[in-house]
Amino acid sequence: MSDIHIHIKNKSYPTAQEDKEYIIENLNMSLPSNEFICLIGPSGCGKTTLLNIIAKIDTDFQGEITQDHQALHPSIGYIFQNPRLLPWRTVRENIELVFDSQVSADYITSLLKSMQLEAFQHSYPEHLSLGMSRRVSIIRAFAINPEILLLDEPFVSLDAPTARQVRELLIKLWHQRPHTILFVTHDLREAITLADRLIFLSASPMSVVSEIEVTIPRDQRNNEHAIEDFRQSLLRDYPAINDLL
Repeated sequence: MSDIHIHIKNKSYPTAQEDKEYIIENLNMSLPSNEFICLIGPSGCGKTTLLNIIAKIDTDFQGEITQDHQALHPSIGYIFQNPRLLPWRTVRENIELVFDSQVSADYITSLLKSMQLEAFQHSYPEHLSLGMSRRVSIIRAFAINPEILLLDEPFVSLDAPTARQVRELLIKLWHQRPHTILFVTHDLREAITLADRLIFLSASPMSVVSEIEVTIPRDQRNNEHAIEDFRQSLLRDYPAINDLL
């Protein structure tokens, strides 16, 4: 897949005074093919709105999203903060729902194995931990082999060990099935651990403040000292970042 280019001239919401509140203004960014990108910005700045625009859930904006200067029509996976599993369906049935036609049972089993969920495939969501439910939502998004995967703070509320495990499984699955990932987080350490590139966003109306490449080799991303050293260097070299966290 080729690079995706996002230009949003403005995105607004009506107010009680029949005015307009601009939440995004003059935002420009490119998403290189198969790159893992983390979006970081203050609460309420419009990050979820941006994901909804890319996913075509929200089409009420001025601007364009293109791929090779043509309209964008990729397959898109979306992982929300809430896993959004249907409670009356099993883990396996929740995954099967995303397919338009019958799919190989072995394919779904391989995805379940990759997220260490094969033993729970016939369990209902109420019997899963939050971490397990989030893993099911990751499988469901990956199952359609999306060209773009959008993740909106998917690991929020998880304890540190569980979040670490799910992050590692996400990266493993991404390496097996490369595609472009756009990941929203407030956690700078998490972003450094995961991303090829960090995009820092301003308060509303949102625009891009900085784009920074993460230069830590992938095989050193579990080194907490390397992550912290890189974090400290960012805060020192880009002091404006402190106001965006």
